[in-house]
Amino acid sequence: MTSLPNLNSPTPISTDDVDYYNENGHVRINNICTASELTPYRQAINTAVSDRKAKIQLLPIEERDTYGKAFLQIMNLWPDYESVARFVLAKRFASIAAKLLGVDKVRVYHDQALYKEPYGGLTPWHQDQHYWPLDTNKCVTMWMPLIDVTKQMGTLNFASGTGNVGYLGDMPISDESEKLLSDMCKERGFSIVNHGDMNAGDATFHSGWCLHGAPQNSSNIMREAMTIIWFADETRVIEDPDPQNRWNKGKRDDLQRWLPDRKPGELADGKLSPLISPFE
Repeated sequence: MTSLPNLNSPTPISTDDVDYYNENGHVRINNICTASELTPYRQAINTAVSDRKAKIQLLPIEERDTYGKAFLQIMNLWPDYESVARFVLAKRFASIAAKLLGVDKVRVYHDQALYKEPYGGLTPWHQDQHYWPLDTNKCVTMWMPLIDVTKQMGTLNFASGTGNVGYLGDMPISDESEKLLSDMCKERGFSIVNHGDMNAGDATFHSGWCLHGAPQNSSNIMREAMTIIWFADETRVIEDPDPQNRWNKGKRDDLQRWLPDRKPGELADGKLSPLISPFE
């Protein structure tokens, strides 16, 4: 533990990065971590993923549905693995999230290791915040490859400009969301951006509403990526009943899983959503 690099120094980002994010709903920021900083954390994350993976039963990839073929998804490692917590709760990452959101303090919603297996399937178009019971537009996800990755390994596609479209309805990740949201992007003229090959320690950030997906991994290499989600402090859980009709099964499941000690209408400041004040 003592040998893990300190990731608490805030990282400056340009006003151009913030403007690009606000306009498009996503942005790429390079060299957030150096190779020497990231390597021990990659080892810690891989150890945690292997430990969790051993406790679940995975069907052969050819027997899974579209969601199951898209990625190996291991969620919220930080509460159980102290070394991973050092990564997920780092002020360096939270400082970028806060600047993109235009706030002083953020809370971690949860982390996800998203490993796209060799020849794994595409990730259908979706909105992350479809699943989140958070009454705010100020949510952002960091997607950081833990190894050097190429576009052919499944780096993310973003529909630029969709960060401000809001809730598009009850469309969980599926073949249906892929078709409906792909058609919508064409009809509305949203341009599709893939930030291409990335080095380990580079990252993309995207808003909760920004439509995104990923092509299949057409390589024989596991695409290792770690994600962290933050939301603005003082956010509340969506009221129930909700006049905007945003409640769905995904949000109810997420409320129980990630905010088990909070109810609709209450502040989303539960024990699994630690506050990070990156500028102090």
